Amino acid sequence: MVPVLLALTTFVSTALGGVFALRNRDRLHRILGFTAGVLLGVVAFDLLPEVHHLANTTGTDFTAPMIALVAGFLAFHIVEKLTVIHSAHEDEYAPGHHHPQLGVVSAVALSAHSFFDGVGIGLAFQVSTTTGFAVAFAVIAHDFSDGLNTVTLMLLNGNTSARSLWLLALDATTPLLGAASTLLFHVPDKELLLYLGFFTGFLLYIGASDILPEAHASHPSRLTLLLTVAGTVLIFIVTRVRV
Repeated sequence: MVPVLLALTTFVSTALGGVFALRNRDRLHRILGFTAGVLLGVVAFDLLPEVHHLANTTGTDFTAPMIALVAGFLAFHIVEKLTVIHSAHEDEYAPGHHHPQLGVVSAVALSAHSFFDGVGIGLAFQVSTTTGFAVAFAVIAHDFSDGLNTVTLMLLNGNTSARSLWLLALDATTPLLGAASTLLFHVPDKELLLYLGFFTGFLLYIGASDILPEAHASHPSRLTLLLTVAGTVLIFIVTRVRV
């Protein structure tokens, strides 16, 4: 039940992101800069070493999980562009040209994405407890941005605050369902290895393409850069202490 309990934290993280978007978005850049560094640290110092370890113990060619990593990166890139959920597109919606249905579709797409965030947490715990906590931490940090983007896309497309909150509630709930679903099945080590590679590609994508650009979009500063480095160093220290 640990993955489900951690998924409850993603509910809080997503909800806070949405509420933040409703009130004041200008103070987000420093948090996002730090989060991007955390994601980089999780990938470099936790997930990739675990992929290497699983490849050795299962006798799998290391190329296979690296192909899965690239597939994960490209898959989320393609899905994101096709569903118009990338926050960089916000400036394309000119004032007076609102499309409420587009906001709803985008928010639902983000909710489906959040469901697989929860699945990711559950499957990571099938790899190991330490990997599970590392992935959960990364997802929790990312889901703050998800909540923010859900509300922002709803409001930008002319939806009411009340409807935006309903879609935010959906986005915050789906990770719980995803994590709970993994209690019903177990994935063999070789398949977990490919999943871990795929999920690593996903984390690289959201860090490099979503979170980091958003952190510097409106408030480029040296402090944000320093916080990104600090997030990476923090995960390095945490993983060294844990070892």
